[in-house]
Amino acid sequence: MSETDLDTYALKASAAAEMTAPDLPYRPPLPRAYRPRIALVGAGGIAAAHLAAYRAAGFDVAVICNRTLARAEARRDEFFPGAEATDDIAATLARDDIAVVDLTPHPVERLPMIEAALTAGKHVLSQKPFVVDLDAGLRLCDLADAKGVRLAVNQNGRWAPHLAWMREAVRAGLVGAVHTVDVSIHWDHGWIAGTPFEAIDDLLLYDFAVHWFDFVASLGVRPRSVYAARASAAGQTVRPPLLAQAVVGFDGGQAALGFDGAARFGASDRSCIAGSAGTLVSDGPSLGEQTVTLTTAEGVARPRLDGTWFREGFVGTMGELLSAIEAGREPANGGRGNLDALALTFAALASSSRGMPVAPWEVRSLAEARG
Repeated sequence: MSETDLDTYALKASAAAEMTAPDLPYRPPLPRAYRPRIALVGAGGIAAAHLAAYRAAGFDVAVICNRTLARAEARRDEFFPGAEATDDIAATLARDDIAVVDLTPHPVERLPMIEAALTAGKHVLSQKPFVVDLDAGLRLCDLADAKGVRLAVNQNGRWAPHLAWMREAVRAGLVGAVHTVDVSIHWDHGWIAGTPFEAIDDLLLYDFAVHWFDFVASLGVRPRSVYAARASAAGQTVRPPLLAQAVVGFDGGQAALGFDGAARFGASDRSCIAGSAGTLVSDGPSLGEQTVTLTTAEGVARPRLDGTWFREGFVGTMGELLSAIEAGREPANGGRGNLDALALTFAALASSSRGMPVAPWEVRSLAEARG
């Protein structure tokens, strides 16, 4: 075997020429002129990320509503001092000056709120996970269509700078036909100790991995099956299993998603998308610190990306909804499309319990997925 053959056998890559990174529309979309009055309902922990992003983007948050008035007042004072703080959601939905409602409570209690807001003729941004029942989600989408309003889901990972750039590169055809999506994330999820999150047995596959199921769905591939597993890590001190993996089979390829929430040291987040014409790699120590490379026959490009997940991600979900309303189109993060990602999530949960592959949309609800 020659030296060249040995290099090939060892998967040694040849040096690639540096090339200019293409300018892709990865930044959060913003409406050209549409600036409606927004009501945020649910002033819990995640609301701070919403409000900080909306303030940075210049969105008009006119009402902050929470069942505990003091919490609504605290969020108002911190982020939008000119807004009204209230504990009356019915009165909020009845206001003629409110066009868009951002609903952040948990899925079960949020469902009737979404229905009430749509019935009142309001455009809605729902926190993720969207619903716990696919058929209920379809009914909400049908209701939005009947009322002539838009329904979107706060899948903020779609506008994390590295994930957004990679998605747009795929859409632009820069890697050709996608055959591999590989995600490997290692971090310390022990912060859930003593919080309500510790009560969720399928925390990683349900609450966390939904971002990556949504990412896979957003790439335009056609998923056919999901095979998933979960396990407790040696030495972990919190109750839910902190290890999870899922393989999503799609036409012409597969996605392998690995999540290790028990890595106390040396956090790592790496994603790779390979196709017939190129490869995308994102790598870094955290969700918010990532470098991206695109390698093709022409060379390697290293885009310099602006922003962070928790700012641009949350600006993006609301900005896309407002842009869609302004343009009279369906949002990229629309409820109906998001159900495809949720169907992958439910299939993964069911697979991890059954020990066998499950087809997307075969399992219709979270309760069914949990068996």
